[in-house]
Amino acid sequence: MHGSAQTIELSPDAAVGPQVHRLLRDRIVRGELMPGARISETEVAAEFCVSRQPVREAFIKLAEESLLEIRPQRGTFVRRISMPAVLSAQFVREAVEADIVQALAAAPPEGLLARLEALLERQKAAAANPDPTDFVALDEAFHRQLAEALGQAAAADILEGLKIQMNRVRHLTARQFSRQKVIAQHGAIIAAIGAQDAVQASALMREHLREILNDLPAIVAAMPECFDQTTRKPSA
Repeated sequence: MHGSAQTIELSPDAAVGPQVHRLLRDRIVRGELMPGARISETEVAAEFCVSRQPVREAFIKLAEESLLEIRPQRGTFVRRISMPAVLSAQFVREAVEADIVQALAAAPPEGLLARLEALLERQKAAAANPDPTDFVALDEAFHRQLAEALGQAAAADILEGLKIQMNRVRHLTARQFSRQKVIAQHGAIIAAIGAQDAVQASALMREHLREILNDLPAIVAAMPECFDQTTRKPSA
């Protein structure tokens, strides 16, 4: 934890536990809580002005999501990024999203191209901001728009759960990767959908989503302490 005395006010209209879970999850995914960092139940409870019980519940859920490791008598720590989980998520995401854009390009829904172009313009504007948070969020919005346009919002929800470890990598390196390259790739995908070139749209999406595989070896070499390359057996 950061040791800050600042408190965060939660919404009184929603259950406390899920709010604490969501906020901590976002911090871990964005890299505000780095792999290996110790996190205190007492400190979190004080920060959110809540009892320790909802914090404990949030910790348990985060541990189930492989984001925290609870070590009895030693404390709770942010888990290192699981390499097997990153690779599996990329494999599934590429297969699903390549099929999505292929289907969309075969018969683009009315208004889709305008919505994608609007998102692209917002990405271009966000690219100038040193803080990558908005750019990454718009990148997510671009891909979700494609899924929703095909009526596959549920598939996007499933992918979101699978992508937790992958998203940690993306945020970890968001200040270094080429935002202009992402923008160019998104623009090419839009153009292929507009041209109703299903084969090209699918190929471009696969190329786009394989960028993380190209970058991963260098990322791991630069920050080996952030990664866990072992495969764990599922908990009983």
